[in-house]
Amino acid sequence: MDLATLYQVEELPAGVADQVDVLVRAAELTAEAMPRLRTMKDLTEYWIEVNRLENQADQVYRKLLAHLFSGEYDAITVMKLREIVESLETAADNFEHVANTIETIAVKES
Repeated sequence: MDLATLYQVEELPAGVADQVDVLVRAAELTAEAMPRLRTMKDLTEYWIEVNRLENQADQVYRKLLAHLFSGEYDAITVMKLREIVESLETAADNFEHVANTIETIAVKES
């Protein structure tokens, strides 16, 4: 969370923890799947679950945006928090991209 430090954000909205939880789970699943890349076997559940997690991340992201624009925060704080939240959403999108790439390769190899 370099941005939080850089922007001197002292407190993040509660939904950010949900975003981080999703990212942690996607990272764990991706790390567990890596050894199976040699054989390209038993990966279906991996890409299905990462796609599900990314959908969950999208829902959390939309709720966070709604919260940020609720009027609770001043404009500068909204800008800072939005950039942090968007960077976490981009990370979730990237995990999905990796899973989709693995799925494409696995399908071609089968």
